[in-house]
Amino acid sequence: MIDAHAINLGPNGILFVNVALLTMIGWALWRAEKSITTQSEMITLFLLGIFAISGRILLDPIPNIQPVTVIVLLAGIHFGAARSIILATSIALISNLYLGHGLWTIYQALGWSLIGVFGAMISSKIYSNNKLSVNPLMAVAAVSGFVFDWIVSISALHVLSPDIFFLYILNGIPFDLLHAAGNMFFVAWFAVPLSEIMTRHMAFKQPSVVDNFAKTRV
Repeated sequence: MIDAHAINLGPNGILFVNVALLTMIGWALWRAEKSITTQSEMITLFLLGIFAISGRILLDPIPNIQPVTVIVLLAGIHFGAARSIILATSIALISNLYLGHGLWTIYQALGWSLIGVFGAMISSKIYSNNKLSVNPLMAVAAVSGFVFDWIVSISALHVLSPDIFFLYILNGIPFDLLHAAGNMFFVAWFAVPLSEIMTRHMAFKQPSVVDNFAKTRV
């Protein structure tokens, strides 16, 4: 009998399998969301968390490319600061149980949480009249890639002296650019359908409430 487990796919083959698995997970979660008949933000956050964690783990072979930043940003825009912090912290902790957990997890949770809070603050500029403005969101997502990476880079000060920290940041710019480019790709790929899903399960949909997310949903 042929042992399929013995097949050596190589890095590109493994990446193809991982992308296929992520696509299957995304499709299954989309189908599952269709069957939810109640407006439940927490159930939606749970499904988003599964997709974000799966995406971060499965896309780990690609340096600094993952969907978490965009998903947390969208959560902040639609569900407010507090819920985006819950999502961001849970994603950082659970995914790092597989990828590697340590002091850096705190900085990752902080970085993604701040992006979610910022999303809540600018929600009225990105999302109004039940419509998502993709181009401004893409710009914010690109900048968020740099902000997140620089926040996480602060953890290096625990082992590096401050005088070489600036060089450490400069050396990481190529990876920051990859994160920014990946975020723009994810916005183009799934921001609109995810926004529609979140809109269906928002507790309040009136534009007046959306405009006040940053003030009332903290």
